[in-house]
Amino acid sequence: MDFPGKIAVLGGGSWATALAKLLLTNCETIHWYMRRDDRIEDFLRLGHNPAYLTDVDFDVNRIIFSSDINEICNCCDTLVLATPSPYFKEHMAKITVDISQKAIVSAIKGIVPDENELITVYMQRVFGVQATNTLVISGPCHAEEVALSRASYLTIGCEDIDRAAGFAECISGKNTHAITSSDVDGIEYAAVLKNVYAVAAGIIHGLKNGDNFMAMLVSNAIREMERFIDAVSPRPRNICDSVYLGDLLVTAYSRFSRNHNFGAMIGKGYSVKAAKMEMEQVAEGYYGTKCIHDINKRYEVEMPILEAVYDILYRHIKPANAMRKMGEKFT
Repeated sequence: MDFPGKIAVLGGGSWATALAKLLLTNCETIHWYMRRDDRIEDFLRLGHNPAYLTDVDFDVNRIIFSSDINEICNCCDTLVLATPSPYFKEHMAKITVDISQKAIVSAIKGIVPDENELITVYMQRVFGVQATNTLVISGPCHAEEVALSRASYLTIGCEDIDRAAGFAECISGKNTHAITSSDVDGIEYAAVLKNVYAVAAGIIHGLKNGDNFMAMLVSNAIREMERFIDAVSPRPRNICDSVYLGDLLVTAYSRFSRNHNFGAMIGKGYSVKAAKMEMEQVAEGYYGTKCIHDINKRYEVEMPILEAVYDILYRHIKPANAMRKMGEKFT
């Protein structure tokens, strides 16, 4: 196929909406899978997503909507996956058509639940997609800032760097800058870990531990991220690059960060169940914490921040106690 060919967005949330807006900067039309027909009907009537980023207007004549995932997958060449990781397998289980020759772009900031497997690895194993046909897209970039037309920075990862560059052209524009990388695994793991560390940052904020402690958290978090990624995917990389450090910073500090906000509720005394119910969107860091914790049983990397967040979310340790113990290990 001529890459990228016909492009489809799979997912109806804020990140999917932001990516669709970026793609329409350079693409005449896109296909868009949303599972609910009523959401599609409202979108067509209103000219914007009725549930997410409602201030972002679309020319709906340039969008081909469908609630049939197989119809979308069958007619398109490049599939942009933008569903929350907890629902990923549920959506993928609906696919019965052959997508082994498609290009897959994962915009999912998580790991496949229960499998503890990267999205790209899962797509290669389950659907037979070639490694050179699997791409990842990461930040630092908040969907909300895309909606506000603020300067946004993205990294496209692929083993085939020409493929990465080709997709980068599709989403680049006046306010959007995209660079490329061949570190697919590193980008995916960093996207998961930065959400875990954003939960920790939120907990610190909720506990009112102060800016000094927050600075120590972030400086230790990037080194913890480097240790883990180097252990599971050893290769040359600069952890200070924007896709690692930059994405960590924006997720840890931003008011748009759902993971930070989730953590802040925990720090303020919400139970995990209550905080999850209060969230209007999925806090990926909650699920990513358990996945990375389980994966790390094989590698035994020293990860005091991850362990503290795991203790709070899954072992029900008091946040103040877990954060104090974590802080004693900071350097």
